[in-house]
Amino acid sequence: MAARSAPSCHLRLEWVYGYRGHQCRNNLYYTAAKEIVYFVAGVGVVYSPREHRQKFYRGHSDDIISLALHPERVLVATGQVGKEPYICVWDSYTVQTVSVLKDVHTHGIACLAFDLDGQRLVSVGLDSKNAVCVWDWKRGRMLSMAPGHTDRIFDISWDLYQPNKLVSCGVKHIKFWSLCGNALTPKRGVFGKTGDLQTILCLACARDELTYSGALNGDIYVWKGINLIRTIQGAHTAGIFSMNACEEGFATGGRDGCIRLWDLTFKPITVIDLRETEQGYKGLSVRSVCWRGDHILVGTQDSEIFEIVVHERNKPFLIMQGHCEGELWALAVHPTKPLAVTGSDDRSVRIWSLVDHALIARCNMEEPIRCAAVNVDGIHLALGMKDGSFTVLRVRDMTEVVHIKDRKEAIHELKYSPDGTYLAVGCNDSSVDIYGVAQRYKKVGECAGSLSFITHLDWSSDSRYLQTNDGSGRRLLYRMPGGKEVTSKEEIKAVHWASWTCVSGLEVNGIWPKYSDTNDINSVDGNYVGQVLVTADDYGVVKLFRYPCLRKGAKFRKYIGHSAHVTNVRWSHDYQWVISIGGADHSVFQWKFIPERKLKDALHIAPQESLAESNSDESDSDLSDVPELDSEIEQETQLTYHRQVYKEDLPQLKEQCKEKQKSATSKRRERAPGNSIRLHFIHGYRGYDCRSNLFYTQIGEIVYHVAAVGVIYNRQQNTQRFYLGHDDDILCLAIHPLKDYVATGQVGRDPSIHVWDTETVKPLSILKGYHQYGVCAVDFSADGKRLASVGIDDSHTVVLWDWKKGEKLSVARGSKDKIFVVKMNPYVPDKLITAGIKHMKFWRRAGGGLIGRKGYIGTLGKNDTMMCAVYGWTEEMAFSGTSTGDVCIWRDIFLVKTVKAHDGPVFSMHALEKGFVTGGKDGVVALWDDSFERCLKTYAIKRADLAPGSKGLLLEDNPSIRAISLGHGHILVGTKNGEILEVDKSGPITLLVQGHMEGEVWGLATHPYLPICATVSDDKTLRIWDLSPSHCMLAVRKLKKGGRCCCFSPDGKALAVGLNDGSFLMANADTLEDLVSFHHRKDIISDIQFSPGSGKYLAVASHDNFIDIYNVVSSKRVGICKGATSYITHIDWDSRGKLLQVNTGAKEQLFFEAPRGKKQTIPSVEVEKISWASWTSVLGLCCEGIWPVIGEVTDVTASCLTSDKMVLATGDDLGFVKLFRYPAKGKFAKFKKYVAHSTHVTNVRWTYDDSMLVTLGGADMSLMVWTNEMESYREKKSCDSEESDIDSEEDGGYDSDVTRENEISYTIRALSTNIRPMLGVKPHLQQKEPSVDERQGVVRPPVSRAPPQPEKLQSNNVGKKKRPIEDLVLELAFGYRGRDCRNNVHYLNDGDDIIYHTASVGILHNVATGTQSFYQEHNDDILCLTVNQHPKFINIVATGQVGDSADMSATAPSVHIWDAVNKQTLSILRCSHSKGVCSVSFSATGKLLLSVGLDPEHTITIWRWQEGTRIACRAGHNQRIFVAEFRPDSDTQFVSVGIKHVKFWTLAGRALLSKKGLLSTLEDARMQTMLAVAFGANNLTFTGTISGDVCVWKDHILCRVVARAHNGPVFAMYTTLRDGLIVTGGKERPSKEGGAVKLWDQELRRCRAFRLETGQGTDCVRSVCRGKGKILVGTRNAEIIEVGEKNAACNILVNGHVDGPIWGLATHPSRDFFLSAAEDGTVRLWDIADKKMLNKVNLGHAARTVCYSPEGDMVAIGMKNGEFIILLVSSLKIWGKKRDRRCAIHDIRFSPDSRYLAVGSSENSVDFYDLTLGPTLNRISYCKDIPSFVIQMDFSADSRHLQVSSGCYKRHVYEVPSGKHLVDHAAIDRITWATWTSIMGDEVMGIWSRHAEKADVTCACVSHSGISLVTGDDFGMVKLYDFPCPEKFAKHKRFLGHSPHVTNIRFTSGDRHVVSAGGDDCSLFVWKCVHMPH
Repeated sequence: MAARSAPSCHLRLEWVYGYRGHQCRNNLYYTAAKEIVYFVAGVGVVYSPREHRQKFYRGHSDDIISLALHPERVLVATGQVGKEPYICVWDSYTVQTVSVLKDVHTHGIACLAFDLDGQRLVSVGLDSKNAVCVWDWKRGRMLSMAPGHTDRIFDISWDLYQPNKLVSCGVKHIKFWSLCGNALTPKRGVFGKTGDLQTILCLACARDELTYSGALNGDIYVWKGINLIRTIQGAHTAGIFSMNACEEGFATGGRDGCIRLWDLTFKPITVIDLRETEQGYKGLSVRSVCWRGDHILVGTQDSEIFEIVVHERNKPFLIMQGHCEGELWALAVHPTKPLAVTGSDDRSVRIWSLVDHALIARCNMEEPIRCAAVNVDGIHLALGMKDGSFTVLRVRDMTEVVHIKDRKEAIHELKYSPDGTYLAVGCNDSSVDIYGVAQRYKKVGECAGSLSFITHLDWSSDSRYLQTNDGSGRRLLYRMPGGKEVTSKEEIKAVHWASWTCVSGLEVNGIWPKYSDTNDINSVDGNYVGQVLVTADDYGVVKLFRYPCLRKGAKFRKYIGHSAHVTNVRWSHDYQWVISIGGADHSVFQWKFIPERKLKDALHIAPQESLAESNSDESDSDLSDVPELDSEIEQETQLTYHRQVYKEDLPQLKEQCKEKQKSATSKRRERAPGNSIRLHFIHGYRGYDCRSNLFYTQIGEIVYHVAAVGVIYNRQQNTQRFYLGHDDDILCLAIHPLKDYVATGQVGRDPSIHVWDTETVKPLSILKGYHQYGVCAVDFSADGKRLASVGIDDSHTVVLWDWKKGEKLSVARGSKDKIFVVKMNPYVPDKLITAGIKHMKFWRRAGGGLIGRKGYIGTLGKNDTMMCAVYGWTEEMAFSGTSTGDVCIWRDIFLVKTVKAHDGPVFSMHALEKGFVTGGKDGVVALWDDSFERCLKTYAIKRADLAPGSKGLLLEDNPSIRAISLGHGHILVGTKNGEILEVDKSGPITLLVQGHMEGEVWGLATHPYLPICATVSDDKTLRIWDLSPSHCMLAVRKLKKGGRCCCFSPDGKALAVGLNDGSFLMANADTLEDLVSFHHRKDIISDIQFSPGSGKYLAVASHDNFIDIYNVVSSKRVGICKGATSYITHIDWDSRGKLLQVNTGAKEQLFFEAPRGKKQTIPSVEVEKISWASWTSVLGLCCEGIWPVIGEVTDVTASCLTSDKMVLATGDDLGFVKLFRYPAKGKFAKFKKYVAHSTHVTNVRWTYDDSMLVTLGGADMSLMVWTNEMESYREKKSCDSEESDIDSEEDGGYDSDVTRENEISYTIRALSTNIRPMLGVKPHLQQKEPSVDERQGVVRPPVSRAPPQPEKLQSNNVGKKKRPIEDLVLELAFGYRGRDCRNNVHYLNDGDDIIYHTASVGILHNVATGTQSFYQEHNDDILCLTVNQHPKFINIVATGQVGDSADMSATAPSVHIWDAVNKQTLSILRCSHSKGVCSVSFSATGKLLLSVGLDPEHTITIWRWQEGTRIACRAGHNQRIFVAEFRPDSDTQFVSVGIKHVKFWTLAGRALLSKKGLLSTLEDARMQTMLAVAFGANNLTFTGTISGDVCVWKDHILCRVVARAHNGPVFAMYTTLRDGLIVTGGKERPSKEGGAVKLWDQELRRCRAFRLETGQGTDCVRSVCRGKGKILVGTRNAEIIEVGEKNAACNILVNGHVDGPIWGLATHPSRDFFLSAAEDGTVRLWDIADKKMLNKVNLGHAARTVCYSPEGDMVAIGMKNGEFIILLVSSLKIWGKKRDRRCAIHDIRFSPDSRYLAVGSSENSVDFYDLTLGPTLNRISYCKDIPSFVIQMDFSADSRHLQVSSGCYKRHVYEVPSGKHLVDHAAIDRITWATWTSIMGDEVMGIWSRHAEKADVTCACVSHSGISLVTGDDFGMVKLYDFPCPEKFAKHKRFLGHSPHVTNIRFTSGDRHVVSAGGDDCSLFVWKCVHMPH
């Protein structure tokens, strides 16, 4: 038996030889205590050079690869590799964990860095995106995350001189990050011409935005901002791996083995070449440097640590050495001295002193070493090599004795015989050779029995036998020295072994797990003296077993620290130490062995604290032969709370089913019934699988739970109130220390914990997101601020919450087995205990993790199952009750003593001021003194002690006690049988509440004329309940079997009960005594019914598919109904007692005639006419509508019809009770639904007078009583939900604008594609045609005698010196996004300014002057805007933008919060709304922000925007939500409106709760599409609809409709905070009385209309806002208008084009005017100086192009329909018009001499007209053979040529007016152009970017000076180049602001401004040109 328990000795890690220098950098530092911190394998090491001592941090579960030191230099952060890697922050002084950061990275954590004040930590992952993540590490919370780079990142650092800035570097990149809100935004470093683009390995930040970085080629790159400004070349001769900044300057270390010190300005101070020092060697490579004062620490690639003192820099001091790269396999111990020998693939053999912890000798061999052995006399050392040879050295001076090579494969094992005469050498070619030591190692024998490579060898004590293990796991024996195999078992048994290092063999069977045939144990070594065995395996674990251990699966202790394979392990010669070596981590661990007798003194070393702790679960036990579990606990551990269908899945299931069912719902569906029910009383208490779930509240009420309901019971009035927020079984309940709040946890896929108020019964907070399947234990902290919870997932996760904020503070895996209880320490809020199956753990919080330590039992007790636990009178003391009836007393984590308290398990404990009270399975309540010394008093729960006032009867004496609580002078007791009792201190016991015991409850019958009902259950009881106000159980009777049905006779005297064994009985209804019983069937009796009237017959249905009919008077069976193909589920009599209606399990509806039982077929039409005595059937036409959409996964189990045949109540498998209007014909009728039961509702019955409905829950064993509230009786406090599974098909109305807004798809810039249908090869990819000279091979002299080449472009401002333009600044934007956004124009600064947006800019527009300023930080279109109304946040604006997928990268959708005046960004929130953010709203305090997404779920998210934290997020609706707004007086209530949707939301903690708007109170109200929302006092809400009505809601119930508030959709509503008046804006035609804007009173009863004088046919208002005496209106037509409230005068502030793209753009030849022409059919004239639109012409057709004549007196306009028009500017009269083409005119141009007009069209042609011939406009010629449509045209300065760019990426030149194609390059090169707008041609080759696969450059324009060029492209960028730019990918500046597609761009006269026109955004931007100074 011994091997069944773990050994009681222990190993303690004493020293680690090695340092991880390979694949890691910057991992070596001085701490504040001048100790050195680094890591090796999976251990953090703190080494004190003064004391030569090591301390270890062992919180990691795998290799550590990164380390950062906190600025105060005490705390260390380390990151590890692994599938779920985590970061630990720990104290280098105490080596205890301070915080654990997890659940974010995958693969591993490559870099870590603390910020300047040490509050935040940044980490970089090893995943494919190299995620960068910023943590608030103290709270364990992630603040921000973003994809880092596509390739590896090597270093990251905070900028210590600028807040919120970071720098990262890696493979071929460096990135400069800024952190704002939760958004990390990178900018790539620009290498430019200063240095080569290359890999950057390390970096350090300095002042003035300088960053120094070390590059792969040994240069140092110096950055200012994001630009490379200089390089320090040859700083090192190879890659610079490490850079360390300190007060004096910088230290760098590189692959060249040099350390360089630099001063603060990076001027060199000194160089230290380690290769040149005496310890140095060729190939030394520095991986880490740390400079502090006059000391420098250096870590090398080969695992050495040097310490250099600056003034003796040529004498570095070696303070740590280890093996270098390559696996480490060889290990031997000296036979007489404390020495260990190791040899590795790095070809070195090293000898370590175990006493001095130092390397004392080292020798390099020719080959990698795989094994080692020392002869008995300690003189010879044999080494086995990888090439098959072995070498023998003398130990004292490492000189060679022999070198022998007899084999070709690696030697894996060799051993000297105990008498020192032989050496056995095992090879990978499966042979063992025996050599004679004295004969100079002559081969004397060979063992050849193995078929696989040799892994282990052992000699017998007499050196006559050798045993071997091979790779196939076989163990063989040989006689020595000859090598004959031994097979006789007797002989084998008699051998004594000198050592045991074999992994197979009887003695070590136990090291293998029970059912595995793996070979992952690499090494073992037996300690005969201490009877222990140590093993090493592939998982980095060293284990201690008892020796010998014969039976598989022995218990052990385990120790971690090595990372992967532990390759070898050996005891030292005197068994003081164990040495283990790691393969991949090439480290040597030295463990101190602490035998049993010393353990007592060594208790301080008890459980090593770590996350994966040493005596971990597998070796769970010190004693595993624990007694069998108590039957009750056994039952409970086998319960599963998994559901086939979780309530959370219902919405998706419904959606899926809806698709299938669409066709079925053509019929108009029945409305829901007028009646409703309200939960009134519940008989039941959940005791059978829950404990400690029963408490007194502050005011002495009792709170507990049953099914899905939290119950508050008032024992004085015998009434109950209910918390109905849960939707599935509640499994646990805890009460707040102030006894006013309660926390309950439920079952669910993502189960939630609700914290609610027992007074108001409202939820305060809902916590979810971290558990699975269910929450089985909760507990509040003593200050009530925190909550701990435990889940029932496989690892029983423990979570610590700040419940008010709804934040998870910490999380950890609890245990493999069930945890029953969690308790928080009342004195220290960071500590808690969990107790459960063989489990008692003491936890403390560390940041985002919890660190658990197992209770240390020692010899006192055994590892028992704990059922309950409490803390005692100090923070160290804890008490737990076990399953064997003991109470364990703990101090800290140690078991101090045990006290026998009960027979059977102790289920509940409660701590009092001066003592304890316990309750157990024995039914006894015991009171104890404060140290469990003595029991003061016991109370046995017995029937005899029941007080007269009890509300029921005790079923048995001494029921098992599951919950105890004290208060108000009483002890409250909850039992397993579902009873709640109150024990008076003096003894009498009152029963308060009871329900059925464990087992499903199915049988239910209500009395024919009394308010009582009967139930029968699988718990083998029949019970009678009083439903009148006394609410008690009147009688109970035990049955021999459980029952499934019961029925009262019509006179109420008899009660028939059907049992599960096929028998049934009739009992006296008063006394419950037997009258008669029958047993005719074998299977369950499922339904039983008396015939109506006299009750002459009794029909008995069974699962045998039969119904027997008995004559009650004669007690004889008179008929059998046959013919059902499945078990019978329901039976009903008709009112004459002649006909039976039957339902079966196969969903058949059958009819039988009574009493004979003949089967009848009745057509469905007739069935309806039959009058039924009762209706409990669920099939048939009359109740077709009760089956839900998801009928496949759920059954309707029961129904019952009221006696007035109006309302049908049903119960189903999902726990819903529903009311339908009867008959429920047609599929999917509407209903009202109620959740209180958890899973199956097994039965429902109305009482005789329909005043109450009684429902039974199967598994929750509860009987619920509901009162029926008639239609008239409803005081409007309706709390039902009215629903149906399919939304009404009645349409929500139609409006073109709404449809368009709903269907619009937003593309992000980065994915934008060509706006023109271009074909062909892009210019920068085309082959260049050779010039004429090149073709002829003419080489021109560099200075040509020919006349100079003419200017490319006629220069117009010849007088001035030409000055290039160096920058563009946005000065004006003409445009406003009104077409698909709303509520996006607001007043600021008391109405002086307005704020709105267009494209991707936010615009602050001054009303008086028209000047504008811009917010330009968005990188894509803004879709919504709101202003913070709170006085604390003045001028704060939030804007939401379009985005791509929600991956937190720079293109993800985001919300920016910014200051409108200084344009500072205050926070950026990257969000999970893929596609974009369509609505934002601030809360009343201004601290919270709500955002709504365009993703398919239309998620709603609530943010704490200042910190950038997401508080809550939930799917909003399956169709588009248009607006969601906070109530102006609330931080928790908001309303969302959208397509057929209005929802009223509450934020509770982290959860969002919603209620659908209820329409039922108003006749004929239907759910329309809602477009806008406003608010009134007293919880009134107003929503504007698509039909023009406004709905008025009180809470969530519709109370009034303001019909036709507008004639068209109500798009905008605004609530004025100061006076409560409401403004509405809609779509209507202006008329005398009506207007598109109306101002209403607070109740929306009276209004005043305003007309907008815009001259439009219909006004469509998209945004309204009210300031002082003014209303601000934004319209669909891109106007912003200010309306005066007094005089109704309209002032148009902003104009813009209505629809885009704006294709045409022309600037006046001499003035600051320009023209624009757009798809909306208008041409508009704009004045830049006056900042306004001067005029507009409506053309009636979409316009495509526009042009001024050279004098500016005429304007030509080209139309989309092929027509063109010439206007006179002075009069705007038409001078001439012509239509020669059918397709769009793309460009139109006057020649510089005003003679010709060129018209280019999409018909691949250019037409010429001679204007001197007058307005007849006859075409004089045209250009032929243009290969594609015309894009742009330019005349030459002499009007003789025209250049045309076409849609196939080609430029062509034609002669004017002949139209002849000019192909001579030389001639073309000599032309001087009047203008240049072409995007093709060699002169502009440089404007085509590399990224133009999908998108193109769309337009260009060269400045009048001829030296600058601006372009616009499909990405929405404006770029500025020098002209000409013939080189590919020319340098440029880029300017963002437009949405995708800039369609046209022009310089104004004098190059003062650039005007750009937008495609998607219908906006015109005017940019001011900034010229270079002279």
